Amino acid sequence: MARSSAAPNRGPIASKTAAGRWAGQVMALAGMVLVACAPAAGADVAKPIGVSLPAPGGPYPVGTVAMRLVDHSRPDPLVAAKPYRELMISLWYPAKAGGGPRAPHMAPLAAADWDRHSAPPMGIPKGAVAWAATTTRARVGAPVEPRAGRLPVVLFGSGDGGPRTLGTSLVEDLAARGYLVVTVDHTYEADQVEFPGGRLVRAVPLPAKLTPRVIAKLLAKHARARLADMRHVLDRVAALADGRPIGRELPEGMLGAPDLSRVGALGQSLGGSVAAQLTRDDNRVDAGVNLDGAYVGPVAGRGVARPFLQLAAETHTRESEPSWKSFWRASTGWKRELRFAGAAHGSFTDLQPLLPQIAAGLPKVPLADYVGTIDPARSTAAQRVYVGAFFDLHLRGKPTRLFEGPDTRFPEVSLIP
Repeated sequence: MARSSAAPNRGPIASKTAAGRWAGQVMALAGMVLVACAPAAGADVAKPIGVSLPAPGGPYPVGTVAMRLVDHSRPDPLVAAKPYRELMISLWYPAKAGGGPRAPHMAPLAAADWDRHSAPPMGIPKGAVAWAATTTRARVGAPVEPRAGRLPVVLFGSGDGGPRTLGTSLVEDLAARGYLVVTVDHTYEADQVEFPGGRLVRAVPLPAKLTPRVIAKLLAKHARARLADMRHVLDRVAALADGRPIGRELPEGMLGAPDLSRVGALGQSLGGSVAAQLTRDDNRVDAGVNLDGAYVGPVAGRGVARPFLQLAAETHTRESEPSWKSFWRASTGWKRELRFAGAAHGSFTDLQPLLPQIAAGLPKVPLADYVGTIDPARSTAAQRVYVGAFFDLHLRGKPTRLFEGPDTRFPEVSLIP
């Protein structure tokens, strides 16, 4: 869920003012900027709505573990007084059956903050949804499944302002297919980040006046910070691959499990732009996927030379988004663009399966503004199939004809030449 991931080029939703500031939907500058237009939230609701994420479709159960990372090599790029950068990440991986309890979708303090600050600008009153009771399908700390062999690695980033939890539905499916997926919270940009010991860190307040120039500078700053974050995370995963621990409570079998010869980058909105920049700049990254994000920074004009996949909402085209056109023209490697009829920017997040469940009980939630009119289950299934097939092709060498033309299973998805 996210600031929801959308403010300047922010993911799907929005809310980031003092009490949750972004909502609405306009195209601005380098990306999709959701601003203004969310209905006001009402009073607390007596009986919270329960929501659930769809089960992953891969052959393996899923395990997960959350970890705090500290990068002492640089000061925090968003809070000048802090002499180091700290992040929260989660590892998602194929696991042995059983294991610990199901992991929550959001940690408890983060869920409470989401309920207070991030959900109301979407028209969801405080207390209306049982966010803290929503679970994933992954088991906390479950042992790594040795039958999966060494694990290809995928780094995931949400939209600007969005917490790492926003991509769980897609991430769990990749883990169930045999990938190690690392989701990253970008501290002081994400609406809320919960650290061990009951410490919650909220985002740095946005400037009072958000002109196009201010938004562009803010996006560029966030993109640079995220790129450095992702490279640090990849360094730590490389340590794991070499058998060096990076935390106190690693799951059994994780040391030596990552395969750094097969690495992908995946992101939604601003996270998709950073995935492209990482694919261009870091030789360890073999392929990347952008989930409906405009491009920010040098990669917008320089493109990539490695395999890259773009997934687009119905109205997001190379003609309507200049950075898509320049990126596409400059990219020289294998590339495909897929458009999802009826999808909106938030369709490429966990809002796709969750918001329709909420809107069933809260009909005033502007569902189409955030996740369009596409069937939620079909949208989620298609994203999982296409993203999984892309990484299988380019990280595992598994051939597929899925990107050669239309697929009768997914008439909503079109291949854009």
